[in-house]
Amino acid sequence: MTMLDRMRRHRNWLKWSLALVCLAFVIFYIPDLVGVGPTVVTADNVAVINGQPIRADEFRRMYQAQLQAYRSSYGGNMSDQLLKQLGIDQQILAQMVDERAAIAEAERLGLTVSDEEVAQRIFTIPAFQENGAFIGSQRYQQVLAAQRPPLTTTDFEDSIRRSLLADKLRASVTEWISVSEKELEAEYRRRNDKVKLAVVPFNVDSYRLDVSATDADVASYFEAHKNDFKVPEKRKVKYILIDVDALRAKLQISQQDIERAYNENIQRYTTPEQVRASHILLKTDGKNDEAVKAKAEDVLKQAKAGADFAKLAQTYSEDDANKSKGGDLDFFGKGRMVPEFDAAAFSMTPGQISDLVKTEYGYHIIKLTDKKPGTTRPLSEVREQIVEELGYQRAQAQAVDLAQKIEPQIRKPADLDTVAKAEGLTVQETGFFASNEPIMGIGPSQEMTSRAFSMNQGEVAGPLRTGRGFVFETLVAKQDPYVPMLEEAKDKVRDELIRQRARDMAKQKAAELAAKLKSADFDKTLKAEKIDPKTTDLIARDGSIPDLGSSAEILDAAFKLPIGAVSDPITTDNGAAVVKVLDKKETTEADLASAKDTFRNELLTDRRNRFYSAYMVKAKQRMKIQLNREAIQRVVG
Repeated sequence: MTMLDRMRRHRNWLKWSLALVCLAFVIFYIPDLVGVGPTVVTADNVAVINGQPIRADEFRRMYQAQLQAYRSSYGGNMSDQLLKQLGIDQQILAQMVDERAAIAEAERLGLTVSDEEVAQRIFTIPAFQENGAFIGSQRYQQVLAAQRPPLTTTDFEDSIRRSLLADKLRASVTEWISVSEKELEAEYRRRNDKVKLAVVPFNVDSYRLDVSATDADVASYFEAHKNDFKVPEKRKVKYILIDVDALRAKLQISQQDIERAYNENIQRYTTPEQVRASHILLKTDGKNDEAVKAKAEDVLKQAKAGADFAKLAQTYSEDDANKSKGGDLDFFGKGRMVPEFDAAAFSMTPGQISDLVKTEYGYHIIKLTDKKPGTTRPLSEVREQIVEELGYQRAQAQAVDLAQKIEPQIRKPADLDTVAKAEGLTVQETGFFASNEPIMGIGPSQEMTSRAFSMNQGEVAGPLRTGRGFVFETLVAKQDPYVPMLEEAKDKVRDELIRQRARDMAKQKAAELAAKLKSADFDKTLKAEKIDPKTTDLIARDGSIPDLGSSAEILDAAFKLPIGAVSDPITTDNGAAVVKVLDKKETTEADLASAKDTFRNELLTDRRNRFYSAYMVKAKQRMKIQLNREAIQRVVG
């Protein structure tokens, strides 16, 4: 019996509780995935996690859906090149690896999901219901096929099963976590108590010119703090770079290719027809339908007789999201509203008031207020964008092809020179760099740096992805960590010593002012000193102070003071400060009581998410995670 057969036999009166797109996992911390394992056996997979495969077509579908979502939100400003530079492909891959890792861990613990549970979840998705009943096998398949990219029933049901299994795993490893009354109250007060301050900052940079350090001072400070200036381990590599920008500069994009790309992606440059409408909704859920309809007809009669529609909406509408705005829904395109509402709104002309429109929510009265025709940006307007995207895509493809071609040829350091000569590339050498420093000529590259610090001399690595293209590298030299001689570190030592002395001066000035402010009128004293304090709004402990930003030191001190009190000098990362507490808003018992249940759920969810995230980090450390870089690159171009 197929899943759909079971669906048809199953109860189909269940209410929706989950949107069709609500299948993605919360992305929690995962280690850097690049290079964690050898290429997987089959080219059909982009990754395998403890036997759980991620098929290339699944990854492609997720990747394309994400690209489309960004384009819908940002239009022409969001090109393929920019998305790749943002690492969208790596984010999606990380998300899918997380999901498969959760499935692998759930199976290790013996958790399962039945076909019945999958059916139950599908029945709760609004896209597959009509008037409280399942829409049927044929329409179910049609809805999935209409997704962009399309979904098969098998893929969709598999994703539901994985989602349910991950939910079970999360529940099984976190259900023991709780929040005590004492913890709940303390955290609620910490987040919601507020204070208003007048802040007088003493920034360390303001005093740098007022202090100095002789050579003898620098030498003495260095002797006492040598380890603070220790130079970390550094490494030097020799490499060849397949430079995407260099390949791009050699490419010519034909007019035919530009026109083809434009026509094949015309939806990207098309803004569909939109309408703006206001509505009055009278809900039927749990009510007598005939009584609601009669009331709606009376309101409709008033509207068509010329009554102010906005006032009618404010008086009668039960759509709390927009009734205060006179029922205004702003502009929307086709498919944004439920089908009955959509059909009525797009058949109307501006100024027209509909008859009653019945939907799953109740009875609507719609007034169309404006209409925008669909528009398509001409090729001349988007030509430059298309040329840039095609050039980048083709340069990337060439870089991938070349990297794949030369990878088998590079097995030892000498091969770098041989291959570079044959392919017209250049062998280059970096200077010494630390693990937290950018690489000269390449820039920041976590993958290249990570391999440089894990490889031995005589080894080669590549292809490694960088911001400029693909790199093959070999270790040239190591520089062990060491404490430098004074001459080498003198500038850093002098800068740090001057900073310390400037900070001491800031503290001294803050202490002198604090003493005056505590014994005299705060405002008059500051005016006489020609000091303009920074005044905050009521802010919580994680709030921001004007021109200073976040300062836990200032706020921790301030919350301990009563209203009207002036602080002692407070040491900060950037110097010192003196504050006066102007006002306080402390959580009352009534505040706590009214918010307790909601906040408990919020706090409990946060704690469970944190624990689950840490649990999965450890779980993944036990797993074999294999990536197929070639398959990934074929998908993203």
